[in-house]
Amino acid sequence: MAQTDRKIEDSERDETVSEQADRRWNELLQEVRVVQTGAQILFGFLLSVAFTSRFETLTDLERGLYIWAVIFGATATGTLVGVVVLHLAVAGIGRKPSLVATARRLVMLGVGLLALTVACVLLLLLHVVTDGAVAWVSATVVMVWFGVCWLLLPWILRRGAFRHEKEERTHQGE
Repeated sequence: MAQTDRKIEDSERDETVSEQADRRWNELLQEVRVVQTGAQILFGFLLSVAFTSRFETLTDLERGLYIWAVIFGATATGTLVGVVVLHLAVAGIGRKPSLVATARRLVMLGVGLLALTVACVLLLLLHVVTDGAVAWVSATVVMVWFGVCWLLLPWILRRGAFRHEKEERTHQGE
């Protein structure tokens, strides 16, 4: 959920700072579970690719894509698991609002790394089964779609939330 959406949503709730932090943590944890599972499964499959007979036939470009996919996949997995480790390290010391803010940033970073992993894997796969131009165009189209879903739509929603909040303040002042 976007930060401005939270501001509007939070202003309509009757909860303490502690209750708000607990709710936000639980929401974030649900999101992490979904993303982390996908990242770990993708990373697991990537690890097995190097041990197949087809791996020896990859071009230098394809090997490079594979190496970057593994690096991005490992980093994404580590970043997303880092959210849980962070909680274990600071739970119970009264820092949950800071924990939630930091964990949110880690999740965003992990999702970005996962997008890079998917881009490399997609380009590698398409490069192996089609010609180079089709691979690059197809991978680009898919990544643009990710950008629309993961960046543009949230930006539009945040912008609309700002507009809604501003209109409410204007109407209250009349």
